[in-house]
Amino acid sequence: MTKEFVHQTVLLHEAVAGLQVRPNGEYVDCTLGGGGHSNLIAQQLSAEGHLYAFDQDETAIEFNQQRFENLPVTLIPANFREIKQQLAVLKISQVDGILYDLGVSSPQFDDAQRGFSYRFDAPLDMRMDQSQQLTARIIVNEWPYEKLIKIFWRYGEEKYAKSIARHIEKARAVAPIETTTQLVELIKAGIPARARRTGGHPAKRVFQAIRIAVNDELGALEDSLSQALELLAPNGRICVITFQSLEDRLVKAMFKEKSSLPDDLPAGLPVIPADMQPDYRLITHKPIVPNQIELEQNHRAHSARLRIIERKNK
Repeated sequence: MTKEFVHQTVLLHEAVAGLQVRPNGEYVDCTLGGGGHSNLIAQQLSAEGHLYAFDQDETAIEFNQQRFENLPVTLIPANFREIKQQLAVLKISQVDGILYDLGVSSPQFDDAQRGFSYRFDAPLDMRMDQSQQLTARIIVNEWPYEKLIKIFWRYGEEKYAKSIARHIEKARAVAPIETTTQLVELIKAGIPARARRTGGHPAKRVFQAIRIAVNDELGALEDSLSQALELLAPNGRICVITFQSLEDRLVKAMFKEKSSLPDDLPAGLPVIPADMQPDYRLITHKPIVPNQIELEQNHRAHSARLRIIERKNK
């Protein structure tokens, strides 16, 4: 078993409890990672139950193969936006629960060569799927100035997006930007000194924005969640853990839309007809957050939010 994949699972018990696992049910972990959630789900399954665990990162699949070989688990090396297609190949059209633990896992951040972190000097990469063509290097060196501003603002909420993009544009006109350290210095140069002294590392927002763009994280999440809602059996649940506001707002909006009455509902109806009732109900009107003990033990848990939705049994 690969020892390098050390990951502290966030909201482990809360997320799995939210699924209300039945021993003979069929479940999906869309983000296998270090296998923490998958392991807890699998331990609750009988021989009649099954778990399908997705991850596009080969490291995660390889790490977990031995761990799950004697459990009712199928590992699927694919992006979770392929959830419906991949399950269809296995003749699965309905499942009892689906879990997402979004964001980058600790091993990806901590492996300097993956280029996810501004803390290490590494080639500009940031690919979760190492077989894809688009990398952080391509975005930084080849995407036009206007597009850089757009992703820095939209995905990183970086208010100095224009200044940072201008510094990148000038630098790459002289020579290609190859490493995370080079990029960090350009980001710092684009942010006024007074602003760099507060709000954490000055490169955090731009690195997040580039990572989201490289992996099309928001597009993949929206695609996958739409499919997951359709795959869900009556009384089945979806649990989603987010780590940044853009993802959380997307999940919140999609869950609210699916659990709300239609906008065109005629006014003054004494009783809402059954066929107009939403097919889903929110389990969490406010997100579940880590408790104080978890926050003290794992600094990466601070931004975690868990939202849960259930398909009604009509």
